[in-house]
Amino acid sequence: MLESVHQTEEADVVVVGAGVAGLAAAHHLARAGLAVAVLEAAPGTGGRMSTEKVDGFRLDRTAPLLFTSYPELRRTPALAPLALRSFSPAVLLHADGRLHAGPAAPAHARSARGALTAVRALASVPRLPRTQGAVRAPRPGPLGSAADQSRLAVALARLAAAPPERLLARPELPAAQVLGARGFPARSVDGLLRPLLTALLGDPALQTSSRRADLALRAFATGRPCLPEGGADTVPDLLAAALPPGTVRTGVRVLSLSTTSVTTAEHGTLACRAVLLATGARAAAGLLPGLRVPGFHPVTVLHHTTDDPPPLTEPALVLDADRSGPVSHTAVISQVDPSRAPAGRALISSTVLGTPPAAAHLDATVRAQLARLYGTSTARWQLLAVHHDAEAVPAMPPPHDPHRPVRILAGLYVCGDHRDSGTVQGALHSARRAAHAVLTDLDARPAALEECLDAAA
Repeated sequence: MLESVHQTEEADVVVVGAGVAGLAAAHHLARAGLAVAVLEAAPGTGGRMSTEKVDGFRLDRTAPLLFTSYPELRRTPALAPLALRSFSPAVLLHADGRLHAGPAAPAHARSARGALTAVRALASVPRLPRTQGAVRAPRPGPLGSAADQSRLAVALARLAAAPPERLLARPELPAAQVLGARGFPARSVDGLLRPLLTALLGDPALQTSSRRADLALRAFATGRPCLPEGGADTVPDLLAAALPPGTVRTGVRVLSLSTTSVTTAEHGTLACRAVLLATGARAAAGLLPGLRVPGFHPVTVLHHTTDDPPPLTEPALVLDADRSGPVSHTAVISQVDPSRAPAGRALISSTVLGTPPAAAHLDATVRAQLARLYGTSTARWQLLAVHHDAEAVPAMPPPHDPHRPVRILAGLYVCGDHRDSGTVQGALHSARRAAHAVLTDLDARPAALEECLDAAA
């Protein structure tokens, strides 16, 4: 339930920002028995995890990928009802001008032996010839010899079995510089790992910390990429719905804050025992001068629809290993989650990373690339929406601290994906860390939040 602030009142904790991190932190604090007020300047909740509704379509603004292996999805009680719609286990790679099925590891591959068996079983990379109808039976593909595929399987299995703490202790360099040193064959690096990591990290140049890249590949090797059923906004909606009525107040602009109060533009000062700042990094630095503002990776998402969907038989994530255009990855989202499109219509969502082509040419350039990727005409496709966010993903170059401090002073805290990793997992993990710090300082039963607080986000 969303309300506006009409009078000054007291709360134990005021949370500034109703994105995923702020709502998750508020949820943990409220479960511990504290009175919480969440203030959001925008008209609605969710921040970057928002979904536009257009003529029966549900169009994510930044289209973040989740993984079934994200621990915080299980550790946040409000997200227990969250339904995840998974992509097919194997990604599709457009390489050498053709579409190929790539390797993957299913979510049950937890042990070294189990991961190795699972990845070996899926590591043969078939080529998918174009047809007028559905994709035909695969033939041997382009990622090297059987020995190369075996090396790829072994390297992915080792990542799947490695504890996150061990990966975080590795020497740290830009990801692009170390892929060849991780045991992956050279052809797999260019044909699979670069396009896959580009999609997972939102970083076309792969200047992200090699430790973050290792963790991203580990998530891929131990889980499946997925989307929240119904749209990205399902996550913040569930978090908000779990809070007491009246907790979240939208349309409230915060002008300043201290350890004991928050001053708003419209409704005066709200007194409290602690303040948790959960906005984006730039807005947070505006309220707390001196707070670090990272670089960012821009993301542009284009949503198309057609009544003649691409000839794919599986809800696969399609990667462009040829880098033949601006699109990093694309998918027939209505195959992954049918609730996102009306009956009889296909929804194709495509992500452009970095600076997109000029707006006048963007759709035409993307359509031409999508025609190559899917092997079908896009002339009759309709553009539903283009969403651009210049600060969609916080950059994580080395050296990257995966657990930046959440306690600024006793009584003043900060959380968000810019404090952990630039993922939904990172936002949720930082929220739990911040809530734990608040509860510890207020002596209000923090023990329930201690599980794996030092684990990688």
